Amino acid sequence: MTVPTTMATDPLFDRLRLDELRRRPGVKWQRVAGDVLPAWVADMDFAVPQVVAEAISDTVHNGDLGYPNWPDGNPLRAGFADRMRERHGWQIAASDVREHTDLIQGLQLLLHLSTKPGDAVAVQTPNYPPFLATIDTMRRKRVNSPWLRTSEGWVPDIAGLADAVASHDCRVLVLVNPHNPTGRVLSREELAEIAAIAHRHDLLVISDEIHAELVFAPHEHVPFASLSKDTAARTVTLSSAGKAFNIAGLRCSVVHYGPRRLLALRDAQPPDLYGVVSPLSVAGTLAAWRHGAEWQNRLMRVLDRNRRRVAEAVREWAGDAAEPMPEATYLYWFRAQHLGLSGNDPVGETLRRAKVLLDGGPGFGPDAEQYLRLNFATSASLLEDILARLGTMARHSRGT
Repeated sequence: MTVPTTMATDPLFDRLRLDELRRRPGVKWQRVAGDVLPAWVADMDFAVPQVVAEAISDTVHNGDLGYPNWPDGNPLRAGFADRMRERHGWQIAASDVREHTDLIQGLQLLLHLSTKPGDAVAVQTPNYPPFLATIDTMRRKRVNSPWLRTSEGWVPDIAGLADAVASHDCRVLVLVNPHNPTGRVLSREELAEIAAIAHRHDLLVISDEIHAELVFAPHEHVPFASLSKDTAARTVTLSSAGKAFNIAGLRCSVVHYGPRRLLALRDAQPPDLYGVVSPLSVAGTLAAWRHGAEWQNRLMRVLDRNRRRVAEAVREWAGDAAEPMPEATYLYWFRAQHLGLSGNDPVGETLRRAKVLLDGGPGFGPDAEQYLRLNFATSASLLEDILARLGTMARHSRGT
């Protein structure tokens, strides 16, 4: 597929070979047949930053795979505190940070420590399917507060969230910001309104901020816990370098505890009950945070280019009903009807008719049945192939 001349390419990210991608052992490419293009799970197709690869290689070559000696605690703790201060001006203590293998484990631990089966947990939908599944399988009462699709784009229904929290006596709010799957970045004013709800109803807020470093200008990420002392004292922040540097397979995340009682309860658990992160994952994560700026800056220019290209394609399919560009992430959330789909399985229909695997549908919560999520973190040429297949399906559906 020819790349439009208006799309500036970057050799670091655009020289991807399809045959090499298909040989990758990860789930993104191995879950599809040889004629299918995957644009579903939130993994980027790009190679990991060289500084990350070198940090891991150096650790191995130095023979440093024994039990680590970290008398002052895992160095991820200070690394994350430094990262938050440098990027957001958020001053936190390294002693309030802990590490886990991934955000889902962190959420599960927090719900285990702070709630019991039957307790109500509020979540804004659509939302990340593993979070919704976690709440359900842990037998907590999931209280859905839908976002609103307006002429201006996706907006959080703050009044609806307040009503849902009050009417169901919620104990916890799971906040996802930047939002997955819509890509919205909540403004400081919107966050302040949510913080007021949390204060009024004494909620524990579990804030997933893993996409915080994938925000497009002029939007800015505001850590929820940075709003005020009261908000900080009731907020646990989940984060990782996994999404922003394409290293999810390192299985490494961090959790900042605002509530002192909850941190003490966590530390009172048996040592290593919830697993530990490996020295390799620590080395890779710290290298990304400390030395990955050039790679990340180039990445954001490529992702910005790609999201604009997807927006152009969606306008071609949808006309006046086109969907807004995401303000963050490399995920595009749009209505399946733009591709001529109206059934209950838009993912399956897209796979069958276009040979493209997207994500979407009811796993993202109520009212998501007719939505699809497209991962555009790939090369310009592969993105053109994906959009061409989807465009052909859309035109055939319209009879043009």
